[in-house]
Parts: sequence; C-alpha cells; structure tokens
Amino acid sequence: MELNESIRTIKGIGEKSEKLFNKLGINTVEELLSFYPREYDIFGSIEPVAGASEGKTIIVEVSLTARPQLLKRKNLNIIQCRVRDASGSIMVAWFNMQFLMKTLHMGTKYILRGSVVNRNGMLEIRQPKILSRQEYANMTGKLQPVYPLTAGLTNNAVAKAVAGALSAANLNGDYLPVDIRKRYNLVMWKQAVHAIHFPKNKEECIEARRRLVFDEFFLFALAMNQLKKTKHIKKSHFTMNDYSMVEKLIKSLPYELTDGQKKAWDEIKEDISSGNVMNRLIQGDVGSGKTIISVLILVLAVSNGYQGAIMVPTEVLAKQHFDTFTELLKDFDVNIGLLIGSLTAAAKRKVYQQLEDGDIDIIIGTHALIQDGVKFKNLAVVVTDEQHRFGVRQRETLSSKGNEPHMLVMSATPIPRTLAIILYGDLDVSVIDVLPTGRLPIKNCVVGTNYRTQAYNFIKQEVDKGHQVYVICPMVEESENMEAENVTDYTETLRQKMTPDIKIECLHGKMKPAIKNEIMERFAAHDIDILVSTTVIEVGINVPNATVMMIENAERFGLAQLHQLRGRVGRGSLQSYCIFMAGNTSKETMERLSILGESNDGFYVAEQDLKMRGPGDFFGIRQSGELDFKLADIYQDAEILKAANEAAGMFEVEDISLLCKKYDKLREKISSYAGDVSL
Repeated sequence: MELNESIRTIKGIGEKSEKLFNKLGINTVEELLSFYPREYDIFGSIEPVAGASEGKTIIVEVSLTARPQLLKRKNLNIIQCRVRDASGSIMVAWFNMQFLMKTLHMGTKYILRGSVVNRNGMLEIRQPKILSRQEYANMTGKLQPVYPLTAGLTNNAVAKAVAGALSAANLNGDYLPVDIRKRYNLVMWKQAVHAIHFPKNKEECIEARRRLVFDEFFLFALAMNQLKKTKHIKKSHFTMNDYSMVEKLIKSLPYELTDGQKKAWDEIKEDISSGNVMNRLIQGDVGSGKTIISVLILVLAVSNGYQGAIMVPTEVLAKQHFDTFTELLKDFDVNIGLLIGSLTAAAKRKVYQQLEDGDIDIIIGTHALIQDGVKFKNLAVVVTDEQHRFGVRQRETLSSKGNEPHMLVMSATPIPRTLAIILYGDLDVSVIDVLPTGRLPIKNCVVGTNYRTQAYNFIKQEVDKGHQVYVICPMVEESENMEAENVTDYTETLRQKMTPDIKIECLHGKMKPAIKNEIMERFAAHDIDILVSTTVIEVGINVPNATVMMIENAERFGLAQLHQLRGRVGRGSLQSYCIFMAGNTSKETMERLSILGESNDGFYVAEQDLKMRGPGDFFGIRQSGELDFKLADIYQDAEILKAANEAAGMFEVEDISLLCKKYDKLREKISSYAGDVSL
C-alpha cells in the first residue's frame, strides 16, 4: 500500500466511514498517518473513591448502592446511580446508554474509569468506561492514543484504521539523510510514525514526537528561506506621495496614537518610500491598537489612487472591521466593501464587478477574498489580520491578486523575539507594546473550584451592572464523546445558578458556521449576557462591554493561549476581570498559572511559557495551536525549532537538485510540501 493511495484501501474502511474520515481532512493513507493523537490516555492504578477530585480521571472498583435510574433531559437519556467502595460513595452518570439499565446489577463489583466533575456541588464520575478485569490488566501503564473526532466516528475506529495502515503501508525510506538524523539525534521516520500512534512508553513517544516536530519545522524553515530570498529585492510598482487624507484622518481621531503606534506607522512610511515592496509584520498584544494602523495604510493607498484589501479569519470579525472602517471614514470619500462566504451568489458577483471596475476602494473580507472570481483593478496594499490563522499559500494567493502589492501582516500572538526571527524571517517586524490610553489593566485571579460560588456571584453582579461575561470550557475528554455535550451541560447548570432574566447561550466548534456567527453577533449586540464557549471565541469577536472572563480547567491550556483568551475582555474603558479556575490545584499548576495573575504583558507571558514548558508537557497540557502546525508547538518545542532552522540553513532549496543521490527523497519531499503551514 502506497502513502498516496485512498484510505478505502485500508481494511475495514467502507464508503460510510470514508466520508467521516474525509470530514476530518483525511483522504489518503499518508493523511491518516499524519493525523496525530491530540493526547494520550494513561491507565493508572485503582484508587479509593474518597480520592476523587474535580477534573481528575479516576479508576475505581465499586458496587452499586441502589438500582440505576433513567432520567430524560431534552435529547439525552441519563443513567444515574450511586456506587461505593470501602472508602466512600460517589454518583455515576452515563449518557444515551440505556442498555446499562439491564446490565448493571446490585451485588456485582465493577471497575469504572472516568473523569470527575462537580455537578451542583456534588462530585460525579461522568460517562465512565466499564472495564473487565482482563481489559484493565491489559491497559494498565499503556499509552492509548486519543484522536480529535467528528460525530459518528469513534476513537476506536480511528485507532483501528491507523493500525491497519501502519501494518500495510510502505513506510520504507526516510527523506532525511543519515547525516542530519545523526547530527540531531533523530529516530527514523518509520519508527516515529509507529511510536507517535502506539508508543510502548512515554520515552518512546517523546522521541517520536521530537522527530516529527523536527520535520514540520525543517520543511517550514526551508520554505521560509526561499521566501526570504525573493521578498526584499522586489521593486514596488506603487508610488505613494499623497499623505493628506491620512493626516486628516489622524487629526480626526478621538484619541492620540500611542508611541508604539506612531513608531510602527513611521516604519511603514519608511518602507513605502523605499521604492521596494513592503513586507512587514505588526506584532502587538491583544488590544494594542493594530487595527488603526491597517486603516491608515489602506487609506494611504486610496488617497494615491489605488485599492486596498484586508483579510480576517472570521465573518464576525470582518463585519466588525467593516463597521469600524465605515465609522472612521464616514467623512472621507472612500468606498468600503465587504466580501464574506455567507453572501448570496448575486451579492458576491456584484462585489466582484465593483472590485474589477475599481468602484470599491477598500475591501474587507474572509477567505472569500482569495477565490478565483476576485479580481482587482489596481490592488496596492494587502493586510492580513490575525496572521497565524492564515497559511503561507493563502497569504501569497491574496498578494497575487495585485502586481506585487505592499504586504502588512498583523498578529496578536506574542512570540518571543528569538523565535519570531525564525518564524517571520521574511518580514520586517514592528512591535506595538503600549496599550491605548484609557485601557485599564485586567484584574486577574487564579483560584481552585472551591471559589466557584463566589465567582458566580461576582458574574451576576457584573451582569446586573449591564456588562457581559465569557465562560470558557476546555476540550472535553474523548469518553464524553461530544464537545457540545459538555458546553451544553455547563450552560444548563449555569442557567440554574443565575436568575431567569439573565440570557445565557453556548457556543462550540461542532455548530454550523452560520449558527456560530449568529450567536457571536447576538453577543456583540448584547442580546446575550453570558456566553459559555470553547476556544472558538479566541479570535473573531470584539465586545468592549464584556468585562469578565472565567476559564474553567485553566490548567489544560498553555499560558500563551490563556493570554489570548483573556484578551477578549478589557477591550473598552470598563474595568475587566479574568478568573482562571484550576481543576487541579497542585503546586506546579498554581505556580504556572500565577504568571498570568502577575502580568498582562503577552510577551512576558510567552517568555515564561517558553521557560516552563518541558518536552513531556504535551501529556498534560493541550497544544496551544499557535501557527497551526500539526504537532509542533513553538513554545515547548523552541529548541527543536532552532535546531531545524539550523539544519535548513545548510541547504539552498534551488540547489538541492544539484546535490548527490542521497538527497533524492529530500528533493521529493520538498517538491510535494504543500506550503500551507500557517505563518
């Protein structure tokens, strides 16, 4: 079986399951093998019931204290019963598993494994697996892969398909030459792929992951090196000497630009006047005022007779930018357009024609901007916002809509400078590190779950003042099956705790895009008081009236991602608060989270994240996903990034074809590299 063959060639995958895998972006054997586990389940020893604590996954050996009950709630059938061992008792709940009513018996001992939650002040083991003694013996101490799933596809089905592919696929041949593998002490690719899915132990898993992370960074660095060579030598076709409209706009602003904004704008003006194409990154913490800089450069393009475009990752953010630009430029002769995926075909065609005719001066849009039908009359400036959400190819595609337009990319991801030089090596970097006047620092607190009642009271007080609140829930355990179930359940619990007049809604990644957009728009319009959400709100919503964020199980996120989430509040003049609630209050956890309690500086947090996260942390902390590498994490894998960048520096991409035969496979790999790792 070759790596480029369809997953249908794997035994056990039929037409129905193939479609489910396709939903996850898995079409070929190679794509399946690079669909890495998001974490690993490690079966520990049987513990006493009395040792249960919220957020912990526990294995207990218990018997029923009473017959199970079947409860119905909306579309859920909940089996509930109390179980006990010699140390005490605890409630257990299963969802949509009615058959257990006939299989659970009094007087029988059961080995249960599940996560402990706090439900209305009482601990409960949620959706535990029932293990036979033999199953438990076979699983103890082993690392079981846990995969991201889609509805209808189980973790077991993915693991089975991966095992089938590993046994049948041709994995011989390694694109990395022996000398590089030896120099950086890397295991063979074949060994790494086997071990990342089914490691014999933690050490083998770490070595496998190290090799695959090196591969991601190495190919990325090669692509970056190629970009570096071509970017800064291009002459610009666009002369921009008329600054009158920009100067008028700056004077009309209801505030003065900060020193950081002025410095970034001066650097942009220097680029524009150099005669070469600008490629600049503005790196600014959340809320530092990057958007107004994008407005200035787009207005500069218009005042000199050209068009400008800004691409953002979500429709909600595109609409918010459209409203912001429209308000700022209402007294200026500038035509602003909006292009998003949810527009009707007729509306899109109208925008396409206006862009091609030059009737739209500034277009704000999502990925819809890079569709084939989009043509510009004279595109001179391209801005991409929240750049880490877009790939190299997407950035280049938008740029190709014009004749070498100036490129400005903006990112709120605080990346330490040592890494930014590697990751954004093709760009000149401006940093805005001063918050606008009038922004009050966010007040933070790091607490355990015993603070929840006080937190709910505080949230109610803020809502009573007319303010809004985010509550963030982490990705749930695979055993709970659906992310939606967790957030929906939490929402119901919160509704019971709050008064009926407080409007509470939930938001999660399983929702259709149109529904997600509608909920975020309702929250932005203050039709919702409390939004219970997964991390889908991390980017794409700006609600100055939101003053509180409470993050449940904060220990399950990286510090940099927690900082990004925190940035959804404190966006106006109101005092804002962030409550980091830890399900695990160990000394190490609280020390790590206390960094966020001490500082609102994203760059400081990023540096500390870099220092504190070791190579084994991926067993306990969910990947933060900056720059959207499949497996690599720029914080915990910083040393691998530096090594891979060093290795890539030994090669000139265009010269590899001239090298000896031992680099044949490396040449093939580079030529097939998709280039869609996000920058």
